[in-house]
Amino acid sequence: MNVTLMKKTTVKRQIVWGDLDPLGIVFYPRYYEWIDASGHVFFQSLNLSLENLWKERRIIFGLLETGCRYHLPGRYNEWIEIVTYIDDISDKVVLLRHDISRVSDMVLMVEGFEKRICLDVSDPLKFNAIDIPQDIRTILSKAQSCD
Repeated sequence: MNVTLMKKTTVKRQIVWGDLDPLGIVFYPRYYEWIDASGHVFFQSLNLSLENLWKERRIIFGLLETGCRYHLPGRYNEWIEIVTYIDDISDKVVLLRHDISRVSDMVLMVEGFEKRICLDVSDPLKFNAIDIPQDIRTILSKAQSCD
């Protein structure tokens, strides 16, 4: 049996009153907020601070596409965990997956993703998609396979 391990980060949080819509369930934009924050935590865990990449190298991983598939609603006071990992890497794009589960029974509530493209932002009027620099690609590839 061949088991592939990968780098994953886990963020735990409690659903609070301000996260809810009038029906008492998580207002869907909150999931996107949590996914974005979890993506930053994931990059940071690889010593790839998105802020430092922008300041020091004038590159960012801009959001190209995002989405969620909802299985169960989140409710007030529930604890959730968001597990983030790399699903795919191409020349210019990294695809992050975010599995959001209820901590009490580890039931998957939401499957989210972020497709992020590597951009040269040295000219603020003209962002250019670029190949992921080799040093960063190596780090991401190792995280994907955890060799």
